[in-house]
Amino acid sequence: MSSVGTVRRHPSALLLALQLLAVLAYPFLDATTTGRAVLGAVQIAVVLTATWAVRRTPTLSWVAVIFGVPAAVFSVLEAFSDTTGWVVLVSAILHVPFYLFVSYALIRYLFHDDKVTRDELFATGAAFTVVAWAFAYVYAGAQVIWPGSFVAYNGEGEREWFELLYLSFTTLTSVGLSDVAPVMDHARSLVMLEQVAGVFYVALVVARLVGLTARGRPPISDD
Repeated sequence: MSSVGTVRRHPSALLLALQLLAVLAYPFLDATTTGRAVLGAVQIAVVLTATWAVRRTPTLSWVAVIFGVPAAVFSVLEAFSDTTGWVVLVSAILHVPFYLFVSYALIRYLFHDDKVTRDELFATGAAFTVVAWAFAYVYAGAQVIWPGSFVAYNGEGEREWFELLYLSFTTLTSVGLSDVAPVMDHARSLVMLEQVAGVFYVALVVARLVGLTARGRPPISDD
């Protein structure tokens, strides 16, 4: 099977791999404005392409036009103006609904039948990372509205984007390392929402996959 055919059969695997690659690449690209701009725009394109592959709907097309395209533009603007409050806030307002809809589309893809495919297993991880990205933008917007919402081991002040993504992953996975933490009530409320989302994700999505296997469903397939 060709590499193109493999990508078409497993778009969620591509999305998950590139999401994780972005996590590893960000510390190297964060040093330059161009690197941050490229990473943000590519991130949107990858997420949209992979989601389109698993769930083609007119609604997704509208979400892409209304939120996805402007979000990609503001990803670039934010890289050049990461200290400008209104740019960061508008970027968050565009990214959050986009990523949440993408995660919804991926979860619907997981629940569309009782057959577990390899790509659906990858989609389980991909949807999880997309939710983490959404809440990172929630936190970015929150600290614009309520300055000083988060602190870290290295002191107070506005937290960088990668720190907020790190906080989002540790919260969603219930690891709670606490070296980046919310200190204002509004921020704590948002973190609690992500904690609930993480618990429900495991309870609903992961438990369903385990349940299908335990009930003796057909083995995992590539179709």
